[in-house]
Amino acid sequence: MSGFESFVVDAQQCAALFRLGRDVEAGLAMIELIGALHPRLDSTPHESQQQWAFLLGEMFACQEAQNWLALADYLEYELVEILTASLSV
Repeated sequence: MSGFESFVVDAQQCAALFRLGRDVEAGLAMIELIGALHPRLDSTPHESQQQWAFLLGEMFACQEAQNWLALADYLEYELVEILTASLSV
């Protein structure tokens, strides 16, 4: 499993934690995921970097509003889409 593929699994697991109401555990997992993922996305095409920056802002806004379901959606669908596109490059 490549690096981005493992990030996809991690994002899906983190989203599942948010959906289960385990927001503290999910928040810690999300911080770890973002910390590991951010440097890797620096080497992706500019468009992917822009999508990542926008998504990161949306995810943090959801976290601030404690909108765990929207945050789970962003992790499970939008982030996975960006990662999948990065895998194909």
